[in-house]
Amino acid sequence: MSAKLTALVLGASGLVGQALVNQLIDDARYDGVICLLRKPLNGQFFKRHDPKLQPMVIDFTRLEEYQGYFGVDHVYVCLGTTIKQAGSRSAFRLVDFEYVHIAAQLARAQKVLSFVWISSVGANAKSRNFYLRVKGELENAIMAMSGLTNASAVRPSLLLGNRKKPRLAEKLGATFAKLISPLLIGRFAKYRPVQASSVAAQMIRLQQF
Repeated sequence: MSAKLTALVLGASGLVGQALVNQLIDDARYDGVICLLRKPLNGQFFKRHDPKLQPMVIDFTRLEEYQGYFGVDHVYVCLGTTIKQAGSRSAFRLVDFEYVHIAAQLARAQKVLSFVWISSVGANAKSRNFYLRVKGELENAIMAMSGLTNASAVRPSLLLGNRKKPRLAEKLGATFAKLISPLLIGRFAKYRPVQASSVAAQMIRLQQF
């Protein structure tokens, strides 16, 4: 029998992060899942408690000090916010670029088997859209890092799922996207809304087993 694997998840409280942790708990290939969190989660947040689950509350502004937690096989980064939630473009960039980039550096230092993070459909460092430009700049920065093996980004469109704090704009967008989804075919198929659980499953498939 092959050795069990360990995983580290950043952003476990988000829509994809929650789905991902639930799938990792059920995945017999893993015997340890560490979740780095900004604040404690209630005991009912994930579908069940499991001994393999290790939630750790940290200060993300000092992420570099937690390098020891990156001594795992696989790193999953589901961090993400919106400019409205963050309060400013600089605060948004801190979460969606800086934290993820630092995580990639720490993963490289610990020689993880693979590193997967969430980007966005349309990510482009030359985009006029600030959100897509930041996502594209991050992709370029991580993929250019020497010594980080098996780094992969998933590029979902609008995420579907039950959020703890529903975003009105996203609810309206999801409703509209579902209506036009059948029309999104061929090269436009990538813009179809996608379930968070499907994105989580894709992240697991991209890891190096």
